[in-house]
Amino acid sequence: MEFPFTLPRGYVDKQGVVHREGTMRLSTARDELIPLSDMRVRENPAYLSVVLLGRLITRLGALTNVDADIVERFFAVDLAFLQKFYSKINTDGTSLASTVCPECHHEFDVDMGSRLGE
Repeated sequence: MEFPFTLPRGYVDKQGVVHREGTMRLSTARDELIPLSDMRVRENPAYLSVVLLGRLITRLGALTNVDADIVERFFAVDLAFLQKFYSKINTDGTSLASTVCPECHHEFDVDMGSRLGE
């Protein structure tokens, strides 16, 4: 199962092309175990999310081969967004998050993968 997302800022490749639209698949136990043996993760545990996201992002713009080397060049805001997105889809199986309007107090769902604020 894959979930679409839109990065807040976008990955800029070597040619200057910005890639914002992508898809991420659900994680398996294997996906979470394999990075633990990666030397980069052993040396710096914070690198775990970079390696993990590199395994799970199936497409980013025109890129179909996203790996840890690409993920480590993401802007911090995009990395933080993807970490939250990963957590949401792998916990609930959905990219929908419940929220409440601060003015009318109406409860509704928003899609974390959509272009919020655009």
